Amino acid sequence: MHRKLLPALVMAATAFSPALATAAELLMLEQPGCAWCARFNAEIAPAWPKTDEGRRAPLRRVDITMPWPEDLVDVRKERFTPTFVLMEDGKEVGRLIGYVGDEFFWFRIGELLSKLPADDS
Repeated sequence: MHRKLLPALVMAATAFSPALATAAELLMLEQPGCAWCARFNAEIAPAWPKTDEGRRAPLRRVDITMPWPEDLVDVRKERFTPTFVLMEDGKEVGRLIGYVGDEFFWFRIGELLSKLPADDS
């Protein structure tokens, strides 16, 4: 009996593993001295990883004044910061240019996240 349960338990644990549950990420293109980036950092960033949205698409910061990451070679660079780029399996799903406050951000990021494949968890 125990031998039959073990594979099922392993499959169940793997299916709900946070590392495997997400292939999405939210890039935040930023630069030093960006006032709107600072406002995002004060209003949204602390809560982001604790939200369903943040668990679905963890935040990854990219400083546009530094060398561009090799794994983002297919992502178009922006001069305006902050710019948020939703990625799924290494491909751009969409982007939100600028930050003008928390209500607008949550609405727009919800629109972007709705473009991701259904979350079966």
